[in-house]
Amino acid sequence: LLCALQGQHKGTMALCATTATGGSPLLGSRVSRAQRAPLLHTTVRPISLGAAAPFTLLPPVCASSFPSPSSSEDLSRAREQGTTTTANAQTQQQAEAPLQPSPAVMERRQQRQREQQFYKLAAVAASLGVSGLAILATYLRFYWHLRDAGEMPWGELAGTVALVAGGVFGMEMWARYAHKSLWHDLPSGWALHKSHHEPRTGPFEANDIFAIINGVPAMALCAYGFLTPNLTGGLCFGAGLGITLFGIMYMFVHDGLVHRRFPVGPIAELPALKRIAVAHQIHHGGKFDGAPWGLFLGVQELDEIPGGRAELERLVQQSEQARPAERQQ
Repeated sequence: LLCALQGQHKGTMALCATTATGGSPLLGSRVSRAQRAPLLHTTVRPISLGAAAPFTLLPPVCASSFPSPSSSEDLSRAREQGTTTTANAQTQQQAEAPLQPSPAVMERRQQRQREQQFYKLAAVAASLGVSGLAILATYLRFYWHLRDAGEMPWGELAGTVALVAGGVFGMEMWARYAHKSLWHDLPSGWALHKSHHEPRTGPFEANDIFAIINGVPAMALCAYGFLTPNLTGGLCFGAGLGITLFGIMYMFVHDGLVHRRFPVGPIAELPALKRIAVAHQIHHGGKFDGAPWGLFLGVQELDEIPGGRAELERLVQQSEQARPAERQQ
C-alpha cells in the first residue's frame, strides 16, 4: 500500500508504504529515490474486510492544510478590508449619484415654469395685438390720405418713418435718465423700482407699472397722429409708434433675455444681445455705482468707464463657458 508518495513540502511529509515482502507498514521513514522506484512498481493487494474493496490513493495531509492562528487573523483582516471596500464603494456611488431635489425645490421649479408660461403668453399676446393694431392704423391713415388728396404724402410718410427711429432712440435716452434720477435716486420711484432688484414672488412685480406709464404717451401720440391728417400728425404718429416699438423690444430683451421671465427662443444666441444682457447684469451687480443705466446702449456706457470694457469681456467669456452646464441641466 502506498499513500502519498510524491510532493515536496517545507515540513516533513507523512508517508505510508508497504514493503514488497512483509507488508508491515513503515511510518515516518524517509524514502530515497532509489527506494521509491521499486515501490511504485510493486503490486499492492487490497486488504480483505469481508468484501473486496480497492484502495484509493489520497493526497498527502500536512499541517499546512489546517488554518493556523496567523491564517485566521489574515482571514479576519481580509474580511474587514472587504467590508471597508464595499462601504467605500457604496459611499462613492452615493456621492456620484445626482442629488434628488426636495419637494419644496420641485414645487418652486414648477411654479416658476407656470409663471414663465403665463408671462410669455401675455408678452406674445400684447406684442401681436399692439403690432397688428399699429400696422392697421398706419395702413388706414395713409390710405385715407391717398383717397382724399389723390396722391401719397411722401413728406409726411418720411417724417413718420424718421420719428419711429427717433422715438426708439429717444426712449433709450429717456430710460437712461429716468432709471438713475427717478427710479433709483428719487425715493418715490425707488419704492416701486426696488421690486425689480429683489427676488420676485409671482409673474409680475411692482416695477411693471412703469411700462404702463410709458404706454400712456405712446397711445396718446398715436391717437392724435391718426386723427390729424398733416405733417404734425404724421410726426406724432411716428413718435408714438417708436415708443411702442421700444417697449416691445425692451420687454423681450430686458424681461425675457436678461431676467428670464419667459423664454425668448433664438434671439438669445445673437452675440450683440448677449453683450447687452451682460451689461445690464453689471448694473444689477452695482460694481460701477449702478452703471450702465441704459439698456440697448449699455455697452457704450461701459466703454466710457475705466475698467468697464474689461469687466464686460470677462463676464461674457464666463457666461460662454457656463452655457454647456446650463444646457445639461
